[in-house]
Amino acid sequence: MDEERIPLINLVDIYKVYQMGNTEVRANNGINLKIYHGEFVAIVGKSGSGKSTIMNIIGALDVPTKGHYILKGQDVSTMKDDELAEVRNKTIGFIFQQYNLLAKQNMLENVELPLLYAGVGKSKRREMAMAALERVGIADKWHNKPNQLSGGQQQRGSIARALAGNPSLILADEPTGALDSRTSREVLDFLKKLNEEGNTVVLITHDRTIAEEAKRVVKIHDGQIVFDGPVEEYKRSQL
Repeated sequence: MDEERIPLINLVDIYKVYQMGNTEVRANNGINLKIYHGEFVAIVGKSGSGKSTIMNIIGALDVPTKGHYILKGQDVSTMKDDELAEVRNKTIGFIFQQYNLLAKQNMLENVELPLLYAGVGKSKRREMAMAALERVGIADKWHNKPNQLSGGQQQRGSIARALAGNPSLILADEPTGALDSRTSREVLDFLKKLNEEGNTVVLITHDRTIAEEAKRVVKIHDGQIVFDGPVEEYKRSQL
């Protein structure tokens, strides 16, 4: 079967329940979602909607209380912590709002980190990290520490780190949240470019205008999907 028609991500009847004192809180309430290779999907919702919980499940940072999460044909929902860590290291590239760069390491060392955890040898690791920095346009800053760079350059470094291991999925959590409007535009354009190159991008955001940069929008409300369709259809639904 054509790889494009087999879901990269398949969430099947996902529930996530948290216990807060004597109260059960349902963060996700029967989520069903398929995302295919090469898609650019925004998952949008207000604070408390359940979108962050879905992001944690998609990113193998958490497992559902009930239901199945199939990633590249593997049932992630039944994995133990060490297996989840391997999925994160080898399959998913994370881009966070706060960059999560280590202050005492230079940019090359920061980008190398996930490759180090994945067991890549030193010379190959360095080669892959430099290629990723080249790809995001800051190879000349490889020796700089994060505090010597602008916010936009640090986020590019974060993107390079996400790309270094050639992941199947790029998961971007509010990647423009800490940036000014001009730098946000640059980051969004770069995510679009990555998608045009064939990368699967899932963007998590609370901001409708950011969500509209994707090709497909999934809106979460009260732990459920209330919209899933092409961005043009989403824009019309918001009028």
